[in-house]
Amino acid sequence: MNSDDKEQFREAKDHLRRLQLFYIHLAGYIVFVVLLLYNLYIVAGPYKNNIISLNLSLIVAWSVFIVVHGLNVFKGKQIFKKSWEDKKTEKFLEEKEKKTTFWE
Repeated sequence: MNSDDKEQFREAKDHLRRLQLFYIHLAGYIVFVVLLLYNLYIVAGPYKNNIISLNLSLIVAWSVFIVVHGLNVFKGKQIFKKSWEDKKTEKFLEEKEKKTTFWE
């Protein structure tokens, strides 16, 4: 292996580690939100409003952190790639050509 191959291998391992950490973070977030929502369901007593506001603020804060973490891990990834856009454009044009109105 030359230095370029080693560098690419190291970058791939680093990206895989970041991806694994994101999925662990996401799983913890889902468990945390489910438990907090259950807590919101069962909460009662004189401090009900304080508990609800604390739980909702924690959910909002962690939601922001998980979005930032996801954007950092998946930066540069596009949901709709150029090839997908080109294929959909061609399909739309083909359908438009096939359609004829009554007046044509």
